[in-house]
Amino acid sequence: MIRYSIIIVNYKTPQLVNNCIASIYDGSALDLIEIIVVDNHSNDGSEQMVTAKYPKISWINMGYNSGFARANNAGIKAAKGAIVLLLNSDTLNKGDAIATCFERFEKDNNVAAGVQLLNEDGSPQISGNYVLTGGLNYLMALPYLGRWIRAVGLSSGVQKTNIANATSTVSVDWINGAFLMVKISAIEKAGLLDEDFFLYSEEAEWCSRLKKAGSLVIYGDLHVMHLEGGSSAAAYQSVTKGYQNLADRKGYQIMLSNFVRFRKEFGLFWYLFHLSANIFTIPVYFLVLLFKSLLMKKGIAAEWKFWKGYSGNVLKSLRYIFIIALDKPHFYKVL
Repeated sequence: MIRYSIIIVNYKTPQLVNNCIASIYDGSALDLIEIIVVDNHSNDGSEQMVTAKYPKISWINMGYNSGFARANNAGIKAAKGAIVLLLNSDTLNKGDAIATCFERFEKDNNVAAGVQLLNEDGSPQISGNYVLTGGLNYLMALPYLGRWIRAVGLSSGVQKTNIANATSTVSVDWINGAFLMVKISAIEKAGLLDEDFFLYSEEAEWCSRLKKAGSLVIYGDLHVMHLEGGSSAAAYQSVTKGYQNLADRKGYQIMLSNFVRFRKEFGLFWYLFHLSANIFTIPVYFLVLLFKSLLMKKGIAAEWKFWKGYSGNVLKSLRYIFIIALDKPHFYKVL
């Protein structure tokens, strides 16, 4: 009997998917699970490569690059289990964490759960987060201006918005989408992932709705390795694996998705507030670089390139200002 369903979204990462499934099969109680791979129109032989090795998995072809939310929704709709696990293709099951997480989660009253994610070197990765009013913590990602805001926040004793390393069960506001286990009963109340999102921020917005149905936790004693951004970096030729670079093509998608989340989760005022902060950062950043250029600081050419990319991304985001402000249905895909 299938009791929980594992959903893995694939876009041109067949080897990562193979490695991920292999780590799941190294675990226990395999008769309780089904694995659903949702493919975003890879067109690279992914299906043949993965299903040849793992013929028991279910494979769903989206027919186009639908991103994270739409692909996972397709998997959720097809799932037979009363619990679903959204699992990134660039994760590896460690110490039977998936089965243990399920056994614990099935019995408790939480509606969603995550585990402590680890980097490839074994160091902890942010797995659970808290929400500040209006998403103010996202201002810290702004070039230079964000550093000053961070310094002020730390000196003022503002609580950190994430858990650097969970070692026990901790309640959170939202869970990293690389490993997100959710009860179908909660999804029936909160709704599916918002399909306006293409990539990034969708799990944060979803968790804000799931939290109205119950509590969200991180089981800090369970570990899963996450090659952070490995799947998107490989698929979209990004030189960075994290989510702080707002100057390249991937950064534009991150920025736009954040704006969409601010509007949907916090309202119009906070969307316009964050947009204004990003616009204000452009001249501030320019003046800082101008001063550094006069002092002939090393690496200034690379910084000017970053400023150009960041400024361009902010200005390009303005073309969506009315659609986002009015919260009209729109597929925000720019990658």
